[in-house]
Formats: sequence, structure tokens, C-alpha cells
Amino acid sequence: MNFDFSDEQKQLRDEARRFLDENCTTKEVRAILEGKDVYDRKLWKGLADLGLLGIAIPEEFGGAGAGRLELCIVAEEIGRALAPVPYSSTVYLASEILLRAGTDAQKKEWLPKIAKGEAIGALAFVEGPGNPTPGGMKASVSGGKLSGRKTLVADGGVADFAIVAARAGSGENTLSLYLVDLKGAGVTRANVETVDPTRNHAEITFANAPAALVGNEGEGWTLLTQALDRAAVLVAFEQIGGADRALYMARDYALDRMAFGRQIGSFQAIKHILADMYVSATLARSNAYYGAWALSTDAGELAEAAANARVSATQAFQLCAKQNNQVHGGMGFTWEADCHLFYRRSNLLALTLGSLSWWEDALIERMRKRNAA
Repeated sequence: MNFDFSDEQKQLRDEARRFLDENCTTKEVRAILEGKDVYDRKLWKGLADLGLLGIAIPEEFGGAGAGRLELCIVAEEIGRALAPVPYSSTVYLASEILLRAGTDAQKKEWLPKIAKGEAIGALAFVEGPGNPTPGGMKASVSGGKLSGRKTLVADGGVADFAIVAARAGSGENTLSLYLVDLKGAGVTRANVETVDPTRNHAEITFANAPAALVGNEGEGWTLLTQALDRAAVLVAFEQIGGADRALYMARDYALDRMAFGRQIGSFQAIKHILADMYVSATLARSNAYYGAWALSTDAGELAEAAANARVSATQAFQLCAKQNNQVHGGMGFTWEADCHLFYRRSNLLALTLGSLSWWEDALIERMRKRNAA
């Protein structure tokens, strides 16, 4: 496959990078890390003003009406900047689910607000330790009222609404998706500490909270896995953005730092570390590009391409963030150095949408099905 972004899409990348370089320095990231706010509200508004929150939302709902390739480009720059905003949960997940399965009324109510930066969305599907399974979800809906508990909801503490996976009955095929106004009755939230406080997580308890069906009853697991596959490609772009920046941080430090009268980048051990980082990041980019093509064309290979992108990008970001620390030596493990910002984000994203092992198993199963076909 011969794939690349167009000149116009690359111009979008340049503009997004310029904006984030000016408005999302590590100083702003550290401010959120140190608890001065839950997310960067000024940056969130700036992204909305630039049209980057609604870039993939149709114009009829107040968005820019661009495609998924443009969203991939923005995702990479969000990852490169370590942007402390609820972008992935709102744009990759909540917005995409509404676009694909929401009613006209749900779309008209929430999508324009997302595009304007006036609403934050979340996807609530995890209920305990381990990877998600249909049988492991016990939250239920009866008479339009939702009860249950969801753990580790990304941006759940700041979200205005959530798409929640819950059962409509006691049968095996009753899992459905529901839209819940998190500022309404019957909702209790408690923030959860994670390795990266710049991305909010919360536990949400529902007690007869009003819930509106999204999609058809009983197709919750299908809609959920499709949403996770599509989001996996976009998160992969966030991860390669972070991996690339960690790689160049390490390279620049290796060129500047002197030891025994020489740049440490001239030492073979450092060269090998940087080479491994480069190879891993480049492989991840190749797989992410394949995923971008499949996502933008709704290709039949999307499920496999998404898992492949997810696995390779997770491995690349974790490797580059870890080795960036190593190249910086003792300095890299200090609070003053920025290395830990990337290390934190790499480990958080490794568990977003399900663990690495879950996606590895999914990739193997999807490859097996293709070969058996």
C-alpha cells in the first residue's frame, strides 16, 4: 500500500503544531500535573476556536466536515504536545459513537456543543480489573433508568455526558449503549488517581439515572468494539506523536551532553538506544498509516489494522519514553526534567481502550480469521 497525507493535510498538521507549540508547552502540562486545574480550559477553548474539536463533525452539526485522515493528523499533534485536555474521550469516542449510532435528537443536542468546546464526552464501559468482556458488564437499565458502577472512566470527572455500556435485561444479548447526562440526577463521581494526572479519570456510580438508548437494543458490544477499533487508530497517532518527540528529546540531549570530552551521542551504547527508538517509532508510524487508510475508507481490514496500529504504537511510545529517561541519565529521573511527562503519558495510553495484551490477543484472533477465510 502506497499511502501518504496530501499537501493540504500536511498544512493542517503545521497549523495544529504551531498552535500547540505556542499554547501547550511543558509549563502548561506541568500546571495540570501539579493540580492547578483538572484540564487546560484555555487550550480546550483554543482548540474549539480553531475548529479542531469538530473537525470530523459534519457541518450540519456545527463541525468542519473534514474526514478521518484530518482527525488522525490532529491526534498526532495532540500526542506530541502531551495536551492535557479531554480530546480522545470526547472526539474519538463519544462524538464518533453519536455520529454512527445516535438519534437525530442526540446528535443535534450534543455534537454542536462538542464542536464549540461547550461539552465534554466520555465512554464508560470498564467495571473492574482486567480487560472488558460482555459478560463482565453488570450495569443495567430498567424503565429508562440506569444503575451500576463504572471504574476508570477517562475524563469521567469533567465530562458533561457519557455513553454507558449497560444491560437492558438478564439475557446474554442485552448489552446496549445509553447516553447519560452526568450533571443530571442519580450520578455520583469520584476522581481516581493515575500515573498521569494530566488526563482525568473517575469512578462513576449510577443510581436510577435517566438513560437514553444509543443505537439498537442488544447491539452494545458490537457498537463498543467498533468504537474501540476506530479510536485505537487515533490513539495510535497520539502515541507516535509522543514517541517521536521523546526520540528527538533524547537525540538532542545526546548531541549536547559532553562526557570525557565527547558528545555522549558518539558512544556506541547511546547510538544503539537511539537506533532502537527510531526503528520502533518508524514501524509504529507505518502501522498507524495503514490504520488511517482503513479508517478513512471503512475498509474490511479496519479491525486488524486497528489492532496492529494499537500494538505497535503502544510498544513504540513506551520504549521511546523509557529510553529517553535512560539517555538523560540521572537527570532524566528528576522532577525538573521533562522526561517523566512522556513516561507518564506512555503508560497511561498503554491502558487506554484496553491493555496491550488484550489488543495483542485481538490481533492474533483477527489474523487467524482472515487466514481461515
